[in-house]
Amino acid sequence: MKVINPDAPDEYKYETDYRKIPREYLNPRIRQGRGMVKWQAFKTLPKQYKQLEQYIQDQNKIARPSLSDHQLNDLTDKLILKMYHEPTIELRYFVDGYIQTKEGYIQKVDVHTQTLYLYE
Repeated sequence: MKVINPDAPDEYKYETDYRKIPREYLNPRIRQGRGMVKWQAFKTLPKQYKQLEQYIQDQNKIARPSLSDHQLNDLTDKLILKMYHEPTIELRYFVDGYIQTKEGYIQKVDVHTQTLYLYE
C-alpha cells in the first residue's frame, strides 16, 4: 500500500479522505480551487431564480382562517369593550396567505361595515 501522507502520524499515513485528517497534517501549499466561480454559469437564468423564490414563498402561505358568526360577534364585543377601557391593541389579520400584525390605538369600530379604524 502506498503512503499518501508521509509526514503525518501513523494513523493518518494511509488515509485518503482529507476531511478525516487534522488540518495541521495537511499540505498547506495545495491550491484552494475555483470556489464559487464554478457555479456562476447557473446564474444566467434570472427568471428561474424568480420562479424558485416564488415557490419558496408559497410554501409558507396558510389557508384563510374561518370564523363562525358567534366568534365574529364575540370579537366585535371585545373590540368595543377594549375601545372604551384600554384603547391600545395588537391586531393580527390575514392578507394573501400570511398573518400580519399591527399595533395601535382604536379610533372607531364600525359594526355595520365591519371596519376597524386604528391610529398607529
